[in-house]
Amino acid sequence: MFVLSAGPVMAGESLTDCVAEPDDRLRLACYDNFSKRSPGSSIQSPGNPVPVAKQPAAATEMRPGASEMSKAWELGENDKGGTFALKTYWPNFLLPVHYTSNLNRSPSSPTHPTSPDNPDYRKTEAKLQISLRAKVAENLLLPGADLWFAYTQLSLWQIWDRQDSSPFRNTDYQPEAIYVVPVPEKMGTLPFGWHLRMLQLGAAHQSNGQSDPLSRSWDRVYLGAGFERDDFSLLFRLNQRLDVRSGDDNPDLVDYIGRGEVKMGWTPGVSTVELTWRTPFNTLSRGSLQMDWTYPVFAAQPTGLRWYAQVFTGYGETLLDYNHRQTSLGLGLTLFQF
Repeated sequence: MFVLSAGPVMAGESLTDCVAEPDDRLRLACYDNFSKRSPGSSIQSPGNPVPVAKQPAAATEMRPGASEMSKAWELGENDKGGTFALKTYWPNFLLPVHYTSNLNRSPSSPTHPTSPDNPDYRKTEAKLQISLRAKVAENLLLPGADLWFAYTQLSLWQIWDRQDSSPFRNTDYQPEAIYVVPVPEKMGTLPFGWHLRMLQLGAAHQSNGQSDPLSRSWDRVYLGAGFERDDFSLLFRLNQRLDVRSGDDNPDLVDYIGRGEVKMGWTPGVSTVELTWRTPFNTLSRGSLQMDWTYPVFAAQPTGLRWYAQVFTGYGETLLDYNHRQTSLGLGLTLFQF
C-alpha cells in the first residue's frame, strides 16, 4: 500500500498500486492522482491499454473526391448528386460591351455566296452565353461513370444598333451528350503532382439556325481528358467531324476553327482565369486563343455576382465567323453559377 499525498503520485507508482489499495477512499485518490500526472491522459487497464489515436498526416496529394474537377463532374462516390439536377456547364455571362476589331459584315462560305453587306452593324455589340447541363444516368456501364446532357447558346446582339432595331447578329445552339469516366487515384497519379481525373466521350451538334446563305452547322464526336494539379486544371479534347457532304454549309470549318482544343483553368484566390486554345494542328496561323477572367463584384460574396472580361483572337468566335479572323474584347458580368 502506498501513502496518499496531496500532490500527483510519484513516478514509481502505477495503476497496479491503485488496484491493490484495499481502502476505497485511498484507491480513488490514487486513481485521481495518477490521472493528473500528464494532462489529458486516460485511465487505462494495465492488461488492455487504450491505443492513442494518431493524428492524420498532412495530405500530400489531392484526392479525387476533394478536387474541384471531381466536385464539378461528380467523379467520386461522395460527390454524386443524383440525376436530373440542373447545373451550369460553361460560363454564363452577359457582356454588354463587346468590341471587335474586324466585324464580319458579309459572311461567306465555299458553298454559299457572300451575304448582303450590313453597313449599319456596329463593331461594339453585346455577347450573351447560357450554358446548362444535367446528369441523366449514374454509374452507367463502368464504375462511377455518368452520362450528362448539356445545352449551350451563344449570341451576338447588336444592342447598340438602334437603326436596325437592335437585332441578334448570330446565335449558335449546341446540344451535347457527354459520357464521363472517373480515373482511379492509383491509375491517375502522374509526375510533378498532376492527376488524371477523368476521361470523356462526347457527341455534339452545333448550328446557328439561320437559312441560306447564312446557315452554318456541324456534328462531331470527341474524346477528352481532364487533368488537375492544386489550383490548375487542364481539359484536352480531340474532335472528329461527322457527315461532311458536298453541299455542306461549311465544309472547311475544322480547317479554320481547329480539330482540337485545350482549356487551362487557374483559380488564384477569389479570381478565376481560363485560357482556351483551339488548333487545326497543321498550322499556327489558324485556330484561336481566348482568355476569360472573373472577379467578385462584392468581396464578401465570392460565389455571387462576378465581373467578367474576355479577350478573343483568331477564327470562329461564332459559327457565322468560322472563316473570319478578328480580335475582340468583352466586358460584363456573370449571370449565375450553380
